[in-house]
Amino acid sequence: MTRNTFFAEHPLTLESGRQLENLEIVYHISEPDPDKTKPVVWICHALTANSDPEEWWPGMVGKGKYFDPDKYTIVCANVLGSCYGTTGPASVSPEGKPWLVDFPAITIRDMVACHMLLREHLGIGQIHLLTGGSIGGFQALEWAVMEADTHEHLVLVATAAFASPWAIAINETERMALEADQTLDGQDPEGGKAGLAAARAIGLLSYRGYEAYNNTQSETDNEILDQFRASSYQRYQGEKLVRRFNAYCYHCLTKAQDTHNMARGRHSLARALGMIKARTLVLGIVTDLLFPLVEQQKMHRLIPASHFREIESEYGHDGFLLENEQISKAIKDFIHKQKT
Repeated sequence: MTRNTFFAEHPLTLESGRQLENLEIVYHISEPDPDKTKPVVWICHALTANSDPEEWWPGMVGKGKYFDPDKYTIVCANVLGSCYGTTGPASVSPEGKPWLVDFPAITIRDMVACHMLLREHLGIGQIHLLTGGSIGGFQALEWAVMEADTHEHLVLVATAAFASPWAIAINETERMALEADQTLDGQDPEGGKAGLAAARAIGLLSYRGYEAYNNTQSETDNEILDQFRASSYQRYQGEKLVRRFNAYCYHCLTKAQDTHNMARGRHSLARALGMIKARTLVLGIVTDLLFPLVEQQKMHRLIPASHFREIESEYGHDGFLLENEQISKAIKDFIHKQKT
């Protein structure tokens, strides 16, 4: 897949009413298909991922994998507010300096508005399969309503129809960690690193959970009093994110997550999900603490003629990135049923 940048000709009007000028959208797309014979698969990424799904979803995307670029035209766009090329807090504002804390508040629907602009730019009229896990699923759900006639199949993995109080509380706790770092002052583009490390460690608890930590971080020495494996793991994961992500963008994106509510402006959740026309597969992970199975079951009940499958995993929410065989089989079975 190749990395490209789309420069929007006109300002983007955000859901808040503010306009964002000089919009740039970084995206990856598989080999050109000038005759447009390959079905299009559009992948929406989660919180800290980028537009290269072969990098962060290698078990699902690539030659010989379920989403094979020899069979499909694959597109993935970096979300609005990220630090991987698409316009966000780390980008330069019209005033000639990084936006940082002055970047306007955005929503999931604003992210989808960017996807819609890119789709038009690429001349894609129909998307064979739209998919996303976690907040990638937030985007996919919104897009399946905002352009209901554009998508043939919709695959939602470990996601929800709205940000629950539980999910918002986790996000707010992460932002409290970020804001406790005094270097996140709106002046230093490199500020907030210690806060970002702490925020990531907090988030990781909801991504994995009790079983995953017990399986991977248990001690073999009963006499140990310090330097526990679980402690080192938390610090390692925090430092790992700091090396590749921006604290201001993390703050912005978690705020955008909190705005997710399919019912907003659509009278009710049932009415909103009833607007989806794509043939839909809902996948829930049995051990997911962040978006528990009950949330996917509710979506399944409200999305017309949708299909539902449980995914077993010891990795909790992160199973959406790791349980590739189960996810591939579930999608294959789902698509096969549509053809028969």
